[in-house]
Amino acid sequence: MSGRVLQSEYMHWAKTQPPARYNLASSEVPHFRMDGLGLGIADLQLDGASRYRYPQLREAIASKCRVDPEWVVMADGTSMANMLAMAALIAPGDEVLAEHPVYEPMVAAASFLGAQISFFTRKSPEFRLDPEGIEAALTGRTRLILLTNLHNPSGNFADQAVLLALGAAAARVGAHVLIDEVYLDAVNPAQPSAALLGPSFVTTSSLTKVYGLSGLRCGWILAEPALAEKMWRLNELFAVAQAHPAERLSCIALAELDEIAAETRALLAHNRALANAFLAGRSELEAAPMVHGITAFPRLLGGDPDALDTMLRARFDTAIVPGRFFGLTDHFRIGIGGPTELVEAGLERLGAALDEMG
Repeated sequence: MSGRVLQSEYMHWAKTQPPARYNLASSEVPHFRMDGLGLGIADLQLDGASRYRYPQLREAIASKCRVDPEWVVMADGTSMANMLAMAALIAPGDEVLAEHPVYEPMVAAASFLGAQISFFTRKSPEFRLDPEGIEAALTGRTRLILLTNLHNPSGNFADQAVLLALGAAAARVGAHVLIDEVYLDAVNPAQPSAALLGPSFVTTSSLTKVYGLSGLRCGWILAEPALAEKMWRLNELFAVAQAHPAERLSCIALAELDEIAAETRALLAHNRALANAFLAGRSELEAAPMVHGITAFPRLLGGDPDALDTMLRARFDTAIVPGRFFGLTDHFRIGIGGPTELVEAGLERLGAALDEMG
């Protein structure tokens, strides 16, 4: 990727598409209604003040992630967390090594910051990480490796052994590893953040994808304390402090995560089984079975995923995400985090569209 990027093509596309009833383009679980938690207006501390580095929220995130509060930097969602982390970790001209297929907003942000982007390949259909292949792609100029775990778009999970090997390779060239972990809480059993694996790792996440609370914009970075302080100071150029009512709601949500996510694990397991049966039964598609997460990234063996998406939206009130937004034009992403009846109906309509493309 060359030239400074000033926008995210994927994010603009995703936010401006007409809504589809059977939205397989969604990559999150159903929105959670916080008004069911018995909140009162006083809980929001509507006194007009903001709270610098709001300690109560910082401590709540630290408790969830099992780190000291000094490791936590708050941000407006995972996207801003990624931007802040990269702004602290790279300088113009630095080399950033990113996975491919890739979540485009991450490399767009790195390019905006002046980085030179190169890629290593996650091979279809499993899209596993290959630490040896990544190490071979590192150079003396590499300052940052960009990953998502679970992988967006495929949902592949990289375990601690793989990440430790990658961290050791990064340390040998003086690079950090930034991992967007926004889907990690969809793994069963629960997994610790890679930030706990050593100083090479910086991680980001939020309450969006797995908890249905995207409106809170409760995101965070985990980094060793000196680096975290650098990110806090950098944020004073941008946001200074988050909107305090959202911070209060985020504290309440973090205290009630068990209730908020009570039905999520069963929902995702059931919907993944539906998706796996569908994918295995379609000769037009090549895809590894879903094991974790909310998204899958099948390859369309014949035809154009953009044309498939156009047909689905126009005739079936259904949506997918063409793979060109992740760097593979013969793939598409589907999300199975919605209510089961909508996911099941969406898969049926996807099958009907594939039949017609024939």
